Amino acid sequence: MNPPDDFAPPVGVAETLEPGLRRIVAPNPSPMTYRGTNTYLLGDRDIVVIDPGPEIFTHLDAILNSLQSDQRISHILVTHAHVDHSPLSRALALESGAPVLAYGPASRGQSAVMRALSATDLIGGGEGIDETFQPDRQLENGEILTIAGQQIEVLHTPGHIGNHICLAWQGACFTADHVMGWASSLVSPPDGDLTDFMTSCAILRERPWRTFYPGHGAQIDNPAERLDWLIAHRKGREAEILKGLRHGPATAQALAQKIYTQVPTALLGAATRNVLAHLIDLTGKSVVSHKEKLSTNTVFYLL
Repeated sequence: MNPPDDFAPPVGVAETLEPGLRRIVAPNPSPMTYRGTNTYLLGDRDIVVIDPGPEIFTHLDAILNSLQSDQRISHILVTHAHVDHSPLSRALALESGAPVLAYGPASRGQSAVMRALSATDLIGGGEGIDETFQPDRQLENGEILTIAGQQIEVLHTPGHIGNHICLAWQGACFTADHVMGWASSLVSPPDGDLTDFMTSCAILRERPWRTFYPGHGAQIDNPAERLDWLIAHRKGREAEILKGLRHGPATAQALAQKIYTQVPTALLGAATRNVLAHLIDLTGKSVVSHKEKLSTNTVFYLL
C-alpha cells in the first residue's frame, strides 16, 4: 500500500497546494522524517503556520521569506511536541509576534497506562520529544478556531504521542504524524499508545474527508482507503505477534526480529518499539500477559 518513492519537492520553497494553502518542506530528511517536515501556510492575508518544524534557521528564513508584503503570521499551530515539528515555533513567535497554540506540552494527553510506565523508567522512550515545548495557549478537543473568516477544528488524536492533534479545514485534514502516505506512524511507548492510536483512527474514519495533508510526504487524496489500510496493517501486525507467541513466550525484540525481516538493522529498534506497543495493548485486552515488571526485556505469553 505504500506509494512509490516519487515525492521530491523543492526544499525551502513555498508550493501552492490549493487556494489559500502552501507547503514548505524543511531540510531535515531522515528515515523517520522522509523528505523532511511539512510546514503548512494557511490563509491569504492572516497566515496560520502549521508545524514550524525543527530548529533550523534556514527554514525559519524560508517561512518568513514566503510572506508577501500584505501578509502577516497571525497564529502558529503545533500538532505535537516532537523535535521535528515544534521547536522552531519559539523563534517564529519571536519574529512574528504570533501566539503558539497546541494541545499542550508533550505530557498532556498521555494515557493513564503510559503515564504509569513513564514513572517506572523501565522501558525507555522519549525519542525525539521536545521536552521544553509549552504553547502560549492550550487547545481543546473539538475547539473551533475562526481565523480571518476560516474555521479550523481541533481533533485530539493521541496515539503517536499523547498531545497529538489533527486539524480539520474545509473537508481536508492536517493529519501530522497520525496518518501519512509513505509509511505507517511510529507508536513507541510510553509516549505512544496503540490503544489510543486505533481509537483515533476510528474517529478520523467517521468523516468523509476529501484529502489529508500529513506531517511528512505527499498529500493523501484517498483518505478513507489510507485509513482502512492503516487499521488493517495494525490488525495484521497484531495477528503476526499472536502467531509468534503461539510458538512460546517471547520478548518484543525477539518477535520484531521474526516479523520485520525486511527492515534495515538501523530501524529494528523502532520496529521493536512498535511490537512493544502492540503487546501492551494486548495486555490491556487480557489477551497476553507477563510476570515480571514491564521493561524492554519483558517476556510475554498468551493467556
